Amino acid sequence: MVQGDPPMINWPAFRGGYVNLGGVVSMSGGTANTTSLLRVMNERAVFAEIFRLGRVSRPELAQATGLSKPTISVALADLERAKLVRPVGLRTGNAGRAALLYEVRPQAGWVLAVDIGRAYVRLALADLVGEIVARRDEPSRAESYDEVLSQLSKIAGELTAEAGIARGDITLSVFGTPGIHDKETGVLRLAPNLPGWEQPGAAERLADVTGSPYVVENDVDLAALGEGAYGLGQGISHFVYVSIGTGIGMGVVIDGKLYRGSRGAAGEISYLPVGGGDPLAGRGRGMFESVASADGVVAAAARLGLKAATAKDVFEAARSGDESAAEVVAAEADHIAHALAGVTAVLDPELVVLGGGIGAQAGDLLIEPVSGRLASLVALSPPRIESSTLEPDTVLLGALAFGLTTARDLVFERAVAATPFG
Repeated sequence: MVQGDPPMINWPAFRGGYVNLGGVVSMSGGTANTTSLLRVMNERAVFAEIFRLGRVSRPELAQATGLSKPTISVALADLERAKLVRPVGLRTGNAGRAALLYEVRPQAGWVLAVDIGRAYVRLALADLVGEIVARRDEPSRAESYDEVLSQLSKIAGELTAEAGIARGDITLSVFGTPGIHDKETGVLRLAPNLPGWEQPGAAERLADVTGSPYVVENDVDLAALGEGAYGLGQGISHFVYVSIGTGIGMGVVIDGKLYRGSRGAAGEISYLPVGGGDPLAGRGRGMFESVASADGVVAAAARLGLKAATAKDVFEAARSGDESAAEVVAAEADHIAHALAGVTAVLDPELVVLGGGIGAQAGDLLIEPVSGRLASLVALSPPRIESSTLEPDTVLLGALAFGLTTARDLVFERAVAATPFG
């Protein structure tokens, strides 16, 4: 699974005494002695391996962690007492005594994944092992900031009720949004498709959706995590996910980790100086986005006399043999190739995953000409280009992958805070 950097978590309701992700645990009651710290570290390692491996036996855990079997037994007893893991039967069929298997207790934590888009909002509630227990997709009320918040709160209430839990039981909510979350002001920057979110404190009001800890992440970055965890990016250390649709953005994975840049703006390729014009000037968009996004495709078609209400109409016309539509597609492919030439020169990715409404749905028309044009623009052989197979759920799956990894640490530390192991 592709990992992101430790997230900046907001805590509207959590009052556990401390927050610590991935480091040595400190306890609010005083300094723990060396033995207690080692014990907690062992339990963290065992819990992480059960989370990674699924149903697993004590000998398998000893092999995976390098810990002794007696240490594994103590750790499992503590984790079971904290209701983080549970025994799930025996593995039979091999010579010798049957091995008792353990797994993460699914109800030990809950993750709410949220994709806030211009056209749709998508929410999924999953238990700690990633099983989605409730989900909703609805047309977004993005034209009004207050209405979309109300919509998200309503859906979150429906999902938790369906799962039989309270909103406060959610361990972590992960919100995927366009633009960049300015953590100092709470503003969403570079998100013109979500009016109202540029006001100070806007992102912080997401705390009202569930009242539980939450993270706000760029939607395209989450999509890259989704591809790394569940899609074409699995097992690939260097790849980019390029979303082309209502807007344009890119998620960058380097050495298997999400790269955000110094201010979280890595991948804002909508502002690349690509396209040779700006037909949508004055709408807060960069040059590349102005010509290659869905609106840019429709505008290009209109200049050629082709009446199309959506970019999808243009691509359908091209598939039907319309010459004007084919000319628009050729121009679109050229714009994308020039943008990817810059990306390739700087990042040298092994794979480019095209997503979004255009990238994923028009791959049959775009991948071959983009690949051909890109080969003439870069010094070495171009990266492989493929269309995402996860759309329209890429952002949601990325939020889920991000949330599950983080929630695992949170439930562990809550258990330590509530009842120190040992």
